[in-house]
Amino acid sequence: MTTTAVMKHQHELNERLQLKYVNVFTLHEFPHVVVVCLNRPLKRNAINSKMWKEIGEVFLSIGTTGDGSRCILLMGAGKGFCAGIDVSDSNFGLSTVDEDVNEENDIARQYLSFRPKILEMQRAFTAVEECPLPVVACLHGSCIGAGVDLACCADIRLCSSSTRFSVREVRLGLAADVGTLQRLPKIVGHGSYVRELCFTGQDFHAIDAEKIGFVSRVYQSENELFGMSKKLCREIAKYSPVAVSGTKSSLNYSRDHSVREGLEHIATQNAAALMTDDLTRSFLAVSSGQRDQVADFSNMLPHAKL
Repeated sequence: MTTTAVMKHQHELNERLQLKYVNVFTLHEFPHVVVVCLNRPLKRNAINSKMWKEIGEVFLSIGTTGDGSRCILLMGAGKGFCAGIDVSDSNFGLSTVDEDVNEENDIARQYLSFRPKILEMQRAFTAVEECPLPVVACLHGSCIGAGVDLACCADIRLCSSSTRFSVREVRLGLAADVGTLQRLPKIVGHGSYVRELCFTGQDFHAIDAEKIGFVSRVYQSENELFGMSKKLCREIAKYSPVAVSGTKSSLNYSRDHSVREGLEHIATQNAAALMTDDLTRSFLAVSSGQRDQVADFSNMLPHAKL
């Protein structure tokens, strides 16, 4: 697929989803790398209800339409990645019941009304984790609260040396409920430090994030961070999309299952995946002896739908 064709797909995605706070675009020099950019810079990309929905819609779409995408670079516009949830958005508050209804203070009814909203918010971020393409999060400035929730869903996290993190929810009077408490310990371990961060909401910095394994690498400047993030995405995108997608699927499955179950999963998956022509193309590229030789792989097919 040509660069023009890939860019056309991304333009159509923006138009179809009527995106306002999330920008989706392709870098001309890296046609198989899609950039998803949180775009509320004046609010430091604090996530309001519309942006929250857009994040889910974007990641449910990219990689499923035969658009030629092979890797996603997730970033934030302006001075920071994400300052957390936009607490001024009333749509995140408890549902109110009509004052004329006697059951307005019924706790059971309020619970049954509000729980689906939390699940909907969880699904939007889980779409990032379950996207068939690898997601590389490029973190700078503030990565607070919901920003950490979102970053936890990425496959790889890189940051600049000035990045500041916080699992901030406890300071707002609630337990984080869209993924950090479930995903962060699986990324960095269930040790004392991660509990300290979650119980206190205190800031931790780039050097701490790298030390505990939350980020892979720390770069001195934001320009270097963005440049190296693009380079990593390009490196991933040059390999077989069948192999890369299968690798992500197996890693995610194995994280949540036993070793035996993970081995059975990859055996079943590869019994079909090893029949791809990508195997021969990859072998020929490697055996050519030319370090920069890149195989030419076909794009993935659109996901079948009713």
